[in-house]
Amino acid sequence: MEPARQDDARAWWLRALLVAQAPRPVFAALRDDSRDAMEHRQDAIAAVVFLAGLALTLITSQAATFADDPARAGIVIPVWLFIAGLLVGSLNYWLAGGVLYLALSWLGARSSYRQARQLLALAAVPLALSLVLLPIRLALYGGDIFRSGGSDSGAGAHIFTVLEAGFGLWSVGLLAIGIRVLNVWSWPRIVGAVLLFGGLVGVADLALSLLGG
Repeated sequence: MEPARQDDARAWWLRALLVAQAPRPVFAALRDDSRDAMEHRQDAIAAVVFLAGLALTLITSQAATFADDPARAGIVIPVWLFIAGLLVGSLNYWLAGGVLYLALSWLGARSSYRQARQLLALAAVPLALSLVLLPIRLALYGGDIFRSGGSDSGAGAHIFTVLEAGFGLWSVGLLAIGIRVLNVWSWPRIVGAVLLFGGLVGVADLALSLLGG
């Protein structure tokens, strides 16, 4: 890779870290939808997608009961988390990114599907940061975080649930800011876009649940 391209790629790793505290210039950089710009940020985006997918996996009911089966033990849990995090992150990036693109398009946005995906990925940085809670939970409760009815139930579990919800709301806030910066919309229109996106995701989840049932 040429030195200039390496510098641009490194800049996106820094932007991925900074988006949580200084989101506007990072989202403004998404306005460049050229192939070169996409290649510069693809590695940083992929890392965020995976980490956010891992964080989402950890808050599922499947993760909370994974070790209930005696056959699942030891190295199986980290391997499962890696695979599940990769799948969950990828599905959310491509499918939820498509839903966001659809919602924004319905409201008149001219941003591309790629920009919508990458906007959603960058807004998910707080979800990736929520992984800092994992070593704390492991130190307090050990493998019980993967078992139903373990020592992690009770008041302690509620505290972590509130903290995880806080990271989620942080991501929603970043999504709203990203939509505003990318599309230069008013706040009422942005709120409508976020609500429409959330509604479409809810409908999609319901449909998948019905099909799975």
